[in-house]
This record gives sequence, C-alpha cells and structure tokens, in this order.
Amino acid sequence: MFEKDKNLMNGKVYLVGSGIGNINYLTLKAYHLLSQAEVLIYDALVDNNLLDLVPENCLMINVGKRGGQPSSKQNKINYLLINYCLQGKQVVRLKSGNPAIFGRINEEINALQDANCNYELVPGISSALAAPLLTGIPLTDKKISKCFTVLTGHQPELLNWQALAKIDTLVILMGTRNLEKIVNYLINNGRSPNEPIAIIQNSGSEQEKVYLGTLNTIIEQVSGLSLSPAIIVIGNVINLRYMSSYSTLPLAQKTVLITRAKEQSSQFSLLLQQQGANTIEMPALEIFPPSSWEELDLAIETLSSFDWLILTSANGVNFFFQRLRELGKDMRVLGNIKIAVVGKKTASCLQKYHLTPDFIPPNFIADQLIDHFPENLSHQKILFPRVETGGREILVKELQKQEANIIEVPAYQSGCPEKIDVQAWEALQNKQVDIITFASSKTVKNFYQLLERAINTNNKTDILSLLDNICLASIGPQTSKTCYELLERVDLEAKEYTLEGLTKEIVKYFS
Repeated sequence: MFEKDKNLMNGKVYLVGSGIGNINYLTLKAYHLLSQAEVLIYDALVDNNLLDLVPENCLMINVGKRGGQPSSKQNKINYLLINYCLQGKQVVRLKSGNPAIFGRINEEINALQDANCNYELVPGISSALAAPLLTGIPLTDKKISKCFTVLTGHQPELLNWQALAKIDTLVILMGTRNLEKIVNYLINNGRSPNEPIAIIQNSGSEQEKVYLGTLNTIIEQVSGLSLSPAIIVIGNVINLRYMSSYSTLPLAQKTVLITRAKEQSSQFSLLLQQQGANTIEMPALEIFPPSSWEELDLAIETLSSFDWLILTSANGVNFFFQRLRELGKDMRVLGNIKIAVVGKKTASCLQKYHLTPDFIPPNFIADQLIDHFPENLSHQKILFPRVETGGREILVKELQKQEANIIEVPAYQSGCPEKIDVQAWEALQNKQVDIITFASSKTVKNFYQLLERAINTNNKTDILSLLDNICLASIGPQTSKTCYELLERVDLEAKEYTLEGLTKEIVKYFS
C-alpha cells in the first residue's frame, strides 16, 4: 500500500507521552521533540501551551481521543503516521499520559512495524501516578498499602473484582461513567462500604477538583456532575492525604491571561507556572517582515559609517541579523560599531549571536537611554532598526533633541490578529481569569481591538465590564499609560521592567 520515496531522508515517528497535559509536567525529551517536529498528530490535550512548542511551519493534526467527543478512527491515525513517516518527516505522535498505559499504542506500533517505519517510544508521566501525588495522596504506605493496581474502568464487567477487592489501593482510569458499577462490584466482593474514595478531576490544572467520600456516599455526592477527565483512587491511603506543595504556591488557584506576540516563546508562562499559576497565552501581536527591505539593506551596506546600533526589542535583533545573513554578511561588518540595547530580553537575544551590548540603560527602559548614554550624543550617527509603524517615537525625538544623527529603518512589522484566541475568549466569558498581563502598549491596543471584534461592539462599557474583578498587570510606565487610556485602570506595575520583575510584582500582589 505504501511505497517510500528513496530520494527522501528517512522519516521517524516518536510516540510521545504528554503526561497529565500540564506543560509543567512534560518531560525534557518530549519538549525537545515538539520543538523540532515537522508533523504533530495529537490527542485532545489539557494544555494548549504544548501546541505552542512546535515550529510555526509544523503540520498539526488533532485526532481527538477524548471521551464523549468525536475522534479519528484508529486506522486513519495509523495511516497518517505511516504516510508522513514515509515522506521523510519527523513525526511526533503526542498521546495523553503515558502512551503505553491504556493508550492503544500496540496498534500503532504494529502498523509502523508492518510498514517498516522507524519509531521511538518516549514515556510520559501517567495521570495514574501524577494525579494522586499532586492532590497529596500517597499510593503506598508501609503499614496500610504495600501495593497498588492501575486499571481501566471502561469495561468493568470484564475484570476480576474478587481479586481486585483484596488489593490495598486501586487507581482507576476512565471509570467515572461506570462509577456506580465499580462501587457495587467492590462492595459485593467484600470491600468495606466505609472505604475512602477520591475522584480527582482535571489534575494539575486550574480546573482541578477533588471529590472525597466513601464507597457508600460517593454516588450521591457526585450525582448529576460531569466528571471526565478524572482519576479514581480507592483505599485507606486517602486518609493520609497531605497538603501538596503545589497548593501552597503563591499563585495557586489563579489563572493568568498572557497577552503576547504570536511567535513569542512561553518563557513568561513558565515563570508564572513555577509560582503555581494556571496560564492561558493569548496572541495579541503578529510579527512579520517590513513592507520593503530597501532602507534596511541600504543601512547594512553602509554600516561602517555608523557609530552606534540601537536595538530595543528581540524582534529588532532577530530581523536585523537575519537580514544581515541573507545579504551574505557576517558579524565582521559591524566593525567598530557600538551596540546599545533596551531590556534584558533584548540583551539575551543579542547573546544568541555571540555579541555583548556596550550599553544597557538602567531599569531596562528606553526613556533612560538618553540620560545615561555613555557618550555625548551630539553628531553621533546612530542606526535604529525598528518596527515599521508605531513605537519608540519618544526615544527618536529625544535623540534628535540631543543633535544625534539617527537613521530609522523598518526591520519588521507588527499587527493585530484577526480573531481572539478561542481558549482566551471562553475563559474571559466564563469569568475564569484572575489576572491579565501586558508587556507592551501594542498588546494593550490589540487586546482592546480583539475584544471589540469578539463582542461586536464599540461600546466601551461593554468591553470594560468583561474585565470586572480582573487584575490588570503592566510591565512598565508606557504600557500602563495605554492601559489607562483604553482600559481606564492598572492594578499593578512592575518595578523592574522585565518579565521577571512583572512576575515578582504579581506574586507580591497576591501574597
């Protein structure tokens, strides 16, 4: 059925476990594979941040695999894996939990073997192990639980309940639909009706809920509730439940909506998640090349005539040096030009090109670049690659006031996405957001514009009412100014105008 093109490099399929879905508990191996994937074939996952890890040109195919929702047939999934592998692609098959625990992985492996496809297994942290731990339930104890068993509750009538009822601790996946049957099987086979039971729903996420009871009471407790996805734990170890470290973190139970550039990394998310926050990333900026390279190309050809190069964003750094390379030049053309950057992130991005800035203004803001510039600006020839429209006008005017000869050239453009992110919009509508962060004036403007489009109104009152009781967090004075203009308030502003500084201020605000 399949015939491999011999002219293509060998493809490979990585069968990867995503763990419980929260990006915090993704393995390092899985992280690296996702960042290099050419094709991603994934199950319905809890955390959309996992999908942001793949390259922009990666083909992403959602095959479902979530209880009660449409899913692709297994034969179709097998076909996709084989087809893209034989095209020479690096394919990541991202499966929930650990792919070898109730994940139908054998069918996919058999199909890959039959087609002579190269593959590799990459384990994930199974929810059977992670969910109890995150909620403070130990699965073993030297006195009351010397063993535990993991089972699926999908077809309980096929299991040996006489044997299972004798095991100290049971961990049941996919069992909430058959909860009543499972309880009856256990009680009828000698398990005490007073045996503790815990149902852990949406483990490791902001939506996590834990229902505690006994075999005798749990059915009535959860009657009428939608529980999937959930893990069921049964056993006396539940009485040993301790306070998990996750729940004591300063931002535990808080959801942060991060407005960011579409292409931006998840660095800020990781900083907040380390403090216990649940994060939703909302693209509020799209970055793309300038309408013309002519001015930047001319500046690059005459680089030797400049005294300083000023870079105020990671985007400016990346587009400038990518264009340098595309014109067949390397770092040597910079010669004796000195480089000034605004912000830690810009400096860090510059280091990727093995360059260290000659000057970074205090507090990492452009407004202080003039006051602390290490040389007299009069008659200095300065190259400033910048966004094509909007941004840094104040800096340019101040440099001109100091009689600097500043040459502005467009290095990239930024625009507003056409539609608001679905996950972000649902969270805002359902009042599930506690904090919204803004790292630039443009993200504030575009956020406001996206809300206007989503609500289909230009009535400011309707837009602002959507933000009631949400903390608005700004990275610095210019961003705060735009917040006041459009959103009429700012609840906190970073004292150090960096992502780390903003994280620190958010933690302080909620401590």
